[in-house]
Amino acid sequence: MLRQPSAASHAAPLTAALDIGGTKIAAALVTREGAVAVRAQRPTPRTADAEAVRAAAVDCLLELACREEWRQVGALGVCSAGPVDRVLGTASPVNIPAWREYPLLNELSVVPEVSGLRTVFGGDAVAMTAGEHLFGAARGHRNALCMVVSTGVGAGLVLDGAVRSGRTGNAGHLGHVTVDLDGEVCPCGSSGCLERIASGEAITRRALTMGWLPPGGTTPSTALVAESARRGHIAALEAFDRAARALAAGIAGCATLLELEVAVLGGGVMHASDLLIPRVRRHMRRYAPLPFARLGIVGAELGSDAGLVGAAALAQGG
Repeated sequence: MLRQPSAASHAAPLTAALDIGGTKIAAALVTREGAVAVRAQRPTPRTADAEAVRAAAVDCLLELACREEWRQVGALGVCSAGPVDRVLGTASPVNIPAWREYPLLNELSVVPEVSGLRTVFGGDAVAMTAGEHLFGAARGHRNALCMVVSTGVGAGLVLDGAVRSGRTGNAGHLGHVTVDLDGEVCPCGSSGCLERIASGEAITRRALTMGWLPPGGTTPSTALVAESARRGHIAALEAFDRAARALAAGIAGCATLLELEVAVLGGGVMHASDLLIPRVRRHMRRYAPLPFARLGIVGAELGSDAGLVGAAALAQGG
């Protein structure tokens, strides 16, 4: 079950944070000002069983618990790729097949070094939203959409000045909204999902389908597709433009529904923000023509630490 932070946890100099994603698992000690003081990281064993993923997460926390600074920790913020259920404390990340309704908080609660900490749990995109709202690009905005574009695509909402995560913690999960009625089947069970077009893996897959090839002897990746796109490779450019169109369609739907002020784009694929953000802005003119649906499109400010800082922000009550 979700445990709310106590007054003591708000006063503590440091907050522990755990961010579980499809590519990596990271943990950190974060200051009240949103700075990462100490960190630990492991690759996510995506093809392994559930226990292997848990072990990687616990290893990250135990590495931090060995530090002298651990004595200054007042709370633990945990975020995971979604969907999650923050009431039950379970995680079912689409991009971590070994975890389905995995009792993450219960599993963490039996770790002695963690068991005494007040713990707050949320989806990774909601955590990123909390971090960007408190410390980053959504700061000062009362209504915002914050997106993680990485191995998957997630999002969170700021409405009326507060992060709104919904009953189970999945409000704003834009990655699994259909933007292509004839699109391919998604692992979530639907089809045509935004994530199947705009994630890093989707961009790489699309470029390969269109005839792009990585440099000899290298493994295909979004970063390599981006390098080719910057050199004018037609297939690479098309893959990024298609992702930008899908992102614009999803953002426009949210903006039309909620009258947002800004959309903040973050996540691993934002290493190619120079290719994506201008294209998203251009396609928004098509998908959000009504004046009240127009909004700013900006890059996230917290970079690769967005999940960690955001998880800490959740635990700090941000």
